[in-house]
Amino acid sequence: MTQTPAFEELLTLVQDRSDALRGSVAGFPDLEVRVPSCPDWSLRDLVVHLTEVHRFWAASVTAGPSEKPPTVAPAAVSGEVSGDDTSSADLLARSTAATHELITALRAAGPAVGCWTWWAGSDTPMTSGAVARHQVQEAAVHAFDAQLATGTPRPLPAVVALDGISEFIGVSHGTAGPWPHERARIGLHAAEGQSWLLDLTASGSRIVDGQGETTADLHGTASDLLLTLHGRLPLDSLRSEGDRATLENFLRRPDLD
Repeated sequence: MTQTPAFEELLTLVQDRSDALRGSVAGFPDLEVRVPSCPDWSLRDLVVHLTEVHRFWAASVTAGPSEKPPTVAPAAVSGEVSGDDTSSADLLARSTAATHELITALRAAGPAVGCWTWWAGSDTPMTSGAVARHQVQEAAVHAFDAQLATGTPRPLPAVVALDGISEFIGVSHGTAGPWPHERARIGLHAAEGQSWLLDLTASGSRIVDGQGETTADLHGTASDLLLTLHGRLPLDSLRSEGDRATLENFLRRPDLD
């Protein structure tokens, strides 16, 4: 099993993927272009979203252990998010400041401080370290969204995608509840040499060790696997084996809307 990057490396990756998103937006002439993978959003909306996400999680980490999410002043009140007339430079500057705020809060807390998260129902800890890990994935997938909108899509870095698959299974599948279909076992196989076996049962989804007969398997690069799990690439972007209906049900779960 791939080891999760060290905490400081996670912070570096949050910065790197956030910079990748902003880099794809900088100089692009039309902030109102639609994002194909998030069709309800414009490119401007995507940058605003990342800004708000980083401000929210900075507040959550700073607040420490809590049973409720933090209250963050709406961006329109705080002045951190703009109307449609805000320039690209201002929009990106506010995003840069929000990323700095998040990383500063995470570094000050260290990896073990408890805080509110939405994945209380999973086995993933509710800690600043888990927030940092999740924010790598948030920034990475949205960087791909921005690149797709600007016509410059690039694969996710392997270190991000490999840990991202494990993180997605633990958090997103870990909070999705019982598997509503016939019990199944799915194998995910990255070209980089890492594999995951998932049992899908009435108890939910869980990674299992070892080998065993599978209902279906997916093969591809770690980047393509993770982007497919996030609904950014279609099932046919991967090599599949076994029961197609099971794979389709698997990729519709969890509901990411």
